[in-house]
Amino acid sequence: MSKRWIWILWPSFIVGGIAEVIFFTIFDPMELTLFGEPAGTSRLAVYSVGFLLFWAFAAASSAFTCFLQRGASEINRKRGAA
Repeated sequence: MSKRWIWILWPSFIVGGIAEVIFFTIFDPMELTLFGEPAGTSRLAVYSVGFLLFWAFAAASSAFTCFLQRGASEINRKRGAA
């Protein structure tokens, strides 16, 4: 696995966990609604989906940062060139 993936996934995992703790400290999972209807799922399911969404958003942010920090030589490098 590339170091870049570790740079993206590990910090985003930590941020996803922190975001979930903060969000679910403020909001009760059983009071959340989807399109005006109660979610109708267990607390564990809401916590799990919430964590995965927070982790995905944090990973997307980290990946975008890695994408933007590439240098010109890395962008213009031809694949397979010796």
